[in-house]
Amino acid sequence: MILSRTLGVVGIVRKKRVLYLHGQTRIHLDSVEGLGDFLELEVVLDPESIEQGIAIARGFMRTLQVADDALEPRAYVDLLTAANAA
Repeated sequence: MILSRTLGVVGIVRKKRVLYLHGQTRIHLDSVEGLGDFLELEVVLDPESIEQGIAIARGFMRTLQVADDALEPRAYVDLLTAANAA
């Protein structure tokens, strides 16, 4: 609440998330209202390097058959903003 008053609200994202943990990787399955379904891989680096974390995520991508062109760099709020502007 204090952040909303201090910084304002850019948008609201309504989602349902299922979280799986596999080793140091958090696998998020998100259903985002107005956008659809997403998979997010979050590799916790401790004490691995960024390169090692990327290699772990790439391994999951291969296993799950996620192609590079399926990656989405934008945040959900940015996707919602773009969809509402169209």
